[in-house]
Amino acid sequence: MKAWIAGALTVSLAAGSAYGGEPAYGPADATLRTSAGQEVRLSKWRGKPVILFYEDKDSTTLNLPLKEALFSRGKEKGLLDSAWVVAVANLEKFDFFPARQIALSYVRDEEKKVGVPILVDLNGTLGDAPWDLPKKTSNVLLLDATGAVVFRHSGRMKPEEQEAFFAALSRLVGVDLTTPAAPPPPAPGGRP
Repeated sequence: MKAWIAGALTVSLAAGSAYGGEPAYGPADATLRTSAGQEVRLSKWRGKPVILFYEDKDSTTLNLPLKEALFSRGKEKGLLDSAWVVAVANLEKFDFFPARQIALSYVRDEEKKVGVPILVDLNGTLGDAPWDLPKKTSNVLLLDATGAVVFRHSGRMKPEEQEAFFAALSRLVGVDLTTPAAPPPPAPGGRP
């Protein structure tokens, strides 16, 4: 996931997901911050598809299987530079002294562990219109190169929802990512 994320780190249906080839809505933008405090606009990542993870501190592992599959399939197909992955930490409930500095320190530590930048949302910006993302879960969005949302899911993804995500991503990058990565070949002598 490290190499894939290194490039950076909605209209909700009743089921919580939007699938399909047509954008759910046009380009939206938001101003967030880096963990060091610099403002950055999401539109900075236009030009390639964007996989956006918006999560609070208790939800970062909800979609770990998707994150692992994303890296595995991207690496296997040689597509690690075909899309941006942008991670955004929802820190709205920590936007007061001294919690803000503690939370930002935690985000910086996580960035060092994974070797990728994590943007922070101190104001709940992505929870407001036009984004309207739930603030206490894992949100996964897929944006096309213009910034239009083509897939959105909130909460833990089921296998069929992951495959819908990979089908949408496949259409954007022009390579079939719906097939899981093949397991590595056995080591010489039959040992794993």
